[in-house]
Amino acid sequence: MKLFPNLLILTAATLLAADPSPVKMTKRAAPDKALVFEVLVPASRSEVWQTFSTSKGLETWLGPNAVVDLKPGGAWTVAFPGGSTGGGNILSFVAGEELVLAAMAPDKFPTVRSERTRAAFRFESSGNSTIVRLEQTGWKSGPEWDAAYEYLSSGNMQLLEALRQRFLTGPMDWAKIFPTTRKEEHR
Repeated sequence: MKLFPNLLILTAATLLAADPSPVKMTKRAAPDKALVFEVLVPASRSEVWQTFSTSKGLETWLGPNAVVDLKPGGAWTVAFPGGSTGGGNILSFVAGEELVLAAMAPDKFPTVRSERTRAAFRFESSGNSTIVRLEQTGWKSGPEWDAAYEYLSSGNMQLLEALRQRFLTGPMDWAKIFPTTRKEEHR
């Protein structure tokens, strides 16, 4: 059952319907095809970095079973209830400033998932808040790549909105969302 990704989509859709998204998105065309996102997160850069750079931090907003092995080649993944894994492998990072992943696309895009795109998260202080920018590059041509590009144009907006919501309303309580399961059962 793919409950978690569907729940995230429904939650994000509700937020988007109620208010214009605080996440700005730009589609950049070939030859440097990219998806570029930006969101202002109401937290310090060090707080936001903690939510990206540690398993415990990632679990506060993305999913109950996160693994962050903060080193080049290390995992940056979430095992969603229902069996799907999202995220990727760390290509590089500059503590507090940048995290670059070889990003996995969702399971329904097997070629894109295996060949990966490059997702660069950048963090910039803005008063008491942090601007988080995501630039996803490495897009190839073809129907599956085009479909993944369109899918992730909204999926990454939802991702960054979930991050922002984590700091507006607090960490996710996964036991309330998945009351009949324990965290270990999602691994």
